[in-house]
Amino acid sequence: MGCPGPIRGVGVVSAPYQLLFDRVLTKVDPERAHHAAFGAIRAAGPLTSRWGAVAGAPVRVMGLEFSHRLGLAAGFDKNGVGIDALGALGFGHVEIGTVTGQPQPGNPRPRLFRLAADRAVVNRMGFNNDGAQAVARRLAARGRRPSGPVLGVNIGKTKVVPEEEAIADYEFSTGLLAPYADYLVVNVSSPNTPGLRDLQAVEKLEPLLVAVRRRADDVVTGRRVPLLVKIAPDLSDEDVLAVADLALAVGLDGVIATNTTIAREGLVSPADEVAAIGAGGLSGAPLAARSLQVLELLRHRVGDRLALIGVGGISTPDEAARRVQAGADLVQAYTGFIYGGAGWPRRVAKRLASHG
Repeated sequence: MGCPGPIRGVGVVSAPYQLLFDRVLTKVDPERAHHAAFGAIRAAGPLTSRWGAVAGAPVRVMGLEFSHRLGLAAGFDKNGVGIDALGALGFGHVEIGTVTGQPQPGNPRPRLFRLAADRAVVNRMGFNNDGAQAVARRLAARGRRPSGPVLGVNIGKTKVVPEEEAIADYEFSTGLLAPYADYLVVNVSSPNTPGLRDLQAVEKLEPLLVAVRRRADDVVTGRRVPLLVKIAPDLSDEDVLAVADLALAVGLDGVIATNTTIAREGLVSPADEVAAIGAGGLSGAPLAARSLQVLELLRHRVGDRLALIGVGGISTPDEAARRVQAGADLVQAYTGFIYGGAGWPRRVAKRLASHG
């Protein structure tokens, strides 16, 4: 995503970052701003690594050791080019992707938009990425690094692949990427790949998850790669519970709640501005209430039998703590990080450590 703007008046953004946003980033196309900011993060990696350990409380989830509960959601580092630099900023885990079986350019530009009044972003990126083979080569060159952030790999369907070949497409990506992943995520919830969300229906989701689980077990020996599914906030409560039951039935390790939303209710941005943007997934503060509700539904249903990762609308340290209180084992952010600036991950990790 891009740089929608800092959160004002809630004590989570520094004055220099606010000044940078007001005078520079607001004048830059959001996608260009993202690439510039990410380039700066990668370049500064050796410097930020000298900040020292993040003030966080270690936690064990899905058999993995996390330095603390906060991670970076998929979508920021689509191709696995800045994993360790992002870890140095303060993220305990970094989820790369979404990676598809085949490389693809994504949707036509413009495809990323700010709704600054709502502290939100609309994107219709369309899984633009280098493809599973290129990303696998990059991860192989990096090697698995126990001292770095926990690495999640998020995989999705290639746009040109028809639904009847979707399982084979996910299996292909799994075979290439699972050996380098600390955990693997099946993404069936982006609104920007036609027909993708149809795969959330349990009768289609079950054979897909079973196939990915089997393929991961075939290509990785000596350890079990935890497998999760990422779901949309736009599912009905009944469908959320159906996915929870399916996850238990097929032996998943967890659920990520939630992806972006296609809803536009309750925004304070002018209606004509929102309409002019058009289709895409909305992220940021307006998503918080529904994402929290989905998390609570899942936790009530699954008890302690599945790991739950809360994501969607986490804009402040207190909101991150609220997700943990609601049952999230881990939390992730993206838009909140862009709003909050480079120091935001460490502030959130510190808050979560105080929460316990």
